[in-house]
Amino acid sequence: MNSHFLLEKLESSEELKKFKEENKDAYLCSGFFIIDSEEKTPDNKYHFDFYIPSSKKTFSFELEEGIKLVELERFDEKVMEKVSMEDNFDIDEIQQMIFNEMAEKKLNNKILKMIFSLQNFENKEVLFGTILLSGLGLIKMTFDISEKKITEFEKKSFFDMMKIVKK
Repeated sequence: MNSHFLLEKLESSEELKKFKEENKDAYLCSGFFIIDSEEKTPDNKYHFDFYIPSSKKTFSFELEEGIKLVELERFDEKVMEKVSMEDNFDIDEIQQMIFNEMAEKKLNNKILKMIFSLQNFENKEVLFGTILLSGLGLIKMTFDISEKKITEFEKKSFFDMMKIVKK
């Protein structure tokens, strides 16, 4: 699934046009994507989030069934960074890069779900990914969108995460 295809779908919607008309200072600040590897009934989710500086509110457009606008709960007043989406990314291509990286590191687990967060981090647009694997494994990764490459890739186990929480 190509990011520009998803964004074009959103930009052509009446929901976004109305939202932008009512919130002229709103801008795209993040995206959230869940890719489910369940073969029978995948539960994929595609969300684009917009920040409104004047009201310090964030709204998400969910693209699963039509287009649905949802206000997001905020726990701080941090100003969200703008995401330009000048460079696109293809989730299928990223998934192939993940498979290649897993083969190189001799990881044989099955991918169950991929969770990506699109953000502006240190003035670069990146996808932070958490890949859930069979056998309670997971991969933490970062994908640099402008360079179209994985810049961080680390396998962890669910139990490693439990140790962090316990401390």
